[in-house]
Amino acid sequence: MIFYKVHGLGNDFILIDARELEPTDWSAFAVKYCKRHTGIGADGILLVCNSSVANTKMRIINSDGSEAEMCGNGIRCFAKWVYERGIVDKEDFAVETLSGIVRPTVITSGGVVTDVRVDMGEPMLDCRDIPVVGQGRCIDRSLSVLGKEYRFTSVLVGVPHTYVFVDDLGDVDIPTLGAKIECAQCFPKHTNVNFIHVLDENSIEMRTFERGCGCTLACGTGASGAVVACSLNDRTEKCISVSLQEGKLFIEWAENGHVYMTGPATIVCKGEIL
Repeated sequence: MIFYKVHGLGNDFILIDARELEPTDWSAFAVKYCKRHTGIGADGILLVCNSSVANTKMRIINSDGSEAEMCGNGIRCFAKWVYERGIVDKEDFAVETLSGIVRPTVITSGGVVTDVRVDMGEPMLDCRDIPVVGQGRCIDRSLSVLGKEYRFTSVLVGVPHTYVFVDDLGDVDIPTLGAKIECAQCFPKHTNVNFIHVLDENSIEMRTFERGCGCTLACGTGASGAVVACSLNDRTEKCISVSLQEGKLFIEWAENGHVYMTGPATIVCKGEIL
């Protein structure tokens, strides 16, 4: 089986063209091959599939075998790969995902994709949609974790994200606190957890504990929802740069209500599973 190793700012994936493959237990595959020391190593796998409702279809399987609805860094990698290989023949196209149709636009130079701008859609803010236990919008609510009270805001941007504002990211035990918040009882489907340090009205730093993966170097859906959480809490403007461990994403919450994410994608190598 041929695979490609890809990443978006360090959030890495095993990409496989599954359009003509026999049915496979992709959950078991992800658990086996995403392991860093005994497999290929990745945060998850991306599957290129046929679609009857869009130009192509993307499936995302997390490293623990669970399937995600959407992945911001993943779709940038996916878009670069399908465009550069001629699977789609236009710069703006539609991708079917579990969270609906997503539209990436590739930015090219000499036929090579340098960045991808993705319409992440309109964020969902109601507790019933995210979901979070409670009513109304989930903005600046209280949660008790490990004997301490935290204020949080939750947003659905394809997948559920929860945001906690901190003064210093270095003071946060992200693996421990992230795991506890992810599985808190108020999140019936669990949640991705993001810790934000606001630098100024147009820039933030963020670290993420991803549902089904653990700590990752970057999170595109998380960065996309961050501009919403920051704006709703009067922390930033609606157009910001999000600094992650391996670089920046540029996020805009536009007048039409949609969130737009722009950032790079990298194809590392091609390999074969024997």
